Amino acid sequence: MLTSLQIENIAVIRQVNVDFHSGFSALTGETGAGKSLLIDSLNLLLGNRVSRELVRTGESRAIVSAVFESISEPVITELSEMGISCEDGVLLLQKTLFADGKSQTRMNGQIVTQAMQKKVAGMLVSIHGQSDSQKLLQKSGHLSLVDSYCKPDAELKTYRGVYHAYRELESKLAALSADTAETLRRKEMLLYQIADIDALKLREGEEEAAEKERDRLLNLEKLNQNADLAYRALSGGEKINAAALVRRAGSAISALSGIVDGAGELADRLSRVESELTDISETVLSFADNDIEDPTARIDRLESRLEAIAKLKRKYGSSIAEILAFRSRAAEELELIDCSDDRREELEIECNRLRKETEKLAGILHEKRKNAVRAITEQVTETLAFLDMPKVRFDIALSPCEPNENGTDEAEFLIASNPGEPLLPMTKIASGGELSRIMLSIRSVINDRDGAGTVVFDEIDTGISGKTSRKIGIKLLQTAKNAQVLCVTHSAQIASLADTHYQVSKTEREGRSETKVRKLTADERVEEIARILGGIHITDAQREAAREMIEEYRKEGTR
Repeated sequence: MLTSLQIENIAVIRQVNVDFHSGFSALTGETGAGKSLLIDSLNLLLGNRVSRELVRTGESRAIVSAVFESISEPVITELSEMGISCEDGVLLLQKTLFADGKSQTRMNGQIVTQAMQKKVAGMLVSIHGQSDSQKLLQKSGHLSLVDSYCKPDAELKTYRGVYHAYRELESKLAALSADTAETLRRKEMLLYQIADIDALKLREGEEEAAEKERDRLLNLEKLNQNADLAYRALSGGEKINAAALVRRAGSAISALSGIVDGAGELADRLSRVESELTDISETVLSFADNDIEDPTARIDRLESRLEAIAKLKRKYGSSIAEILAFRSRAAEELELIDCSDDRREELEIECNRLRKETEKLAGILHEKRKNAVRAITEQVTETLAFLDMPKVRFDIALSPCEPNENGTDEAEFLIASNPGEPLLPMTKIASGGELSRIMLSIRSVINDRDGAGTVVFDEIDTGISGKTSRKIGIKLLQTAKNAQVLCVTHSAQIASLADTHYQVSKTEREGRSETKVRKLTADERVEEIARILGGIHITDAQREAAREMIEEYRKEGTR
C-alpha cells in the first residue's frame, strides 16, 4: 500500500508531500490545477517514459519518492532476489530525473536498473486512465489481459522453453534443406579453403620464429666476424689476449705476496677475472654459426614460407591463430553440410517430438485461458449491467494462431452495444463513455486477481452521466476492499463515495505557480463537492446538497 508520496520540482509542483490511507481515495481540483502531474509522477516511479521537460524550470533535477508499507510476499521475494533488504515490509522507492534527461532509481537506498524498477513498481502500483481505455482497442494487448487473470506464468515458462528449442531445431533443419546447388557451391568453397590452409601445415608462433631466424641469417657474416674478433681478443689470441694479460699480471702480483700486504688477495681477484673472461669468450664464440653450408638458400626458404603465410593472412585472418580459427569454423560448417541422412533423420524425429510437445503445452495454456475467458466474460457482463449497460453483450474470442512464444491463442474483446446486433471488435462499436465503463469492469475483475496493492484510476468518468458515475464510485469502493484505490476525478458522485478526499489546487508564490495537494476535512469536503456540482459562488443550498450527497452515497456504497 502507498502510504506516502513526495514530489519535488515536477513542472509547477515545487514540493508536495501527501500521506495516503487504505480504502478509496478521491483527488479532485480545478482543470489545470495539476492533477495530471500526480499521475506523471507515479508513472515516473513506475519506470514509464516521461519527458525531461517535467523538471521544473530553473531546477537541475526532479525527485519523486514513495513509501510502500505491508508489501506482499511476492514483492519481498523479488526484492530479496535483487539483493535489496526490505525490513518490516516497508519499501522506499525514489526516482530522480535530471534536466539533461538522465535518471537514477533507488530502492531502500540501493541504486537499481530501470528494468528492476519496472518489475517491482509494476507489482506495487497499477495505473488506469483514458490511455488505458484506448489500449482496449488494441487487439495485441487482449491476450495479456486474459493472462493477467489466469496467471499462467509457470505454464508459459515451460512452454517457452520447449517452443524455443523446437524453433531452433527447425531452423537447423531448414539450413540443411537449403538450395542444393548453393549448398554444393558452399561445400566446394569450404573444401578449397580448408585444403589451402592445411597445405601450409601452420604452427602457432612459427611466423615470429621464422622472421627472427631470417634476420639472424641476414646478419650472419657480421655476426661471425665480430664474434671471432671478440673471442680472440678475450682469450683466443695466439700470443696476446685479455685473459693472458690478466694471467701475467696475476703472476707478477702473486710474486709480491711476501713483500706487500694484500698482494695475494689481488692475485686471487685477477684469477677470478681471468676465469670470467674465459667464460665470456666461450659464450661469444657460440654466437657464431659456421655450420650452415648455404645461408642464402636458407634465407630464401624462410622468405618463401613467410610469403605463403602472408597470402593466407590476406585471405583468412590477421594472424596464424585467426587463420586456424577460420579453418576450425569452416570444418564445423562442412560437417553440418555433410550431415548424414541418419543424422538428418534424427533431427527430424527430435523436431517432430518437440513440435508435438509444443502443441501439448499450448493446449494446456489454451484450456486455462478458455476457463479464464468464461469467468471474465461472466463477471464483466455482471459489472457492465451494474454500470447501466445491462443490454450490452461482452465476449472474448479466443482463436487459434500460428505458434509463437505466447502459445497458439489470439484473444479479441468483442461487444454488441444493442440487442440483436452481432458481436464486433470494440474498435468498431464502443464510444468513449462505454470504453471507460468496460475498462473499469475488466480492471475490477482482473485487479481482484493480479495482486497490485495500489490501483490508480485517472479520470475514468469522462463522457459518463451522474447516475452512472455514482455506480462507478460504488464499484471503486468495492474494489477498495481488496486493494488501495486512488481516483483522479471530476465527478462529485464518485468523490462523494471516497473514504478519503484530497484537493489539488494551484497557487502563486513569488510570482510563480505552484500546485498543492491537501487532505480535506469534512467541512472542506462539502465545499469541494459543492464546487464540483457547479457553484461559482457557493450558496448554503449547494452546501446542503453536497452534504446530503456525501451522506446518501456513503450509506449506499456501504450496503
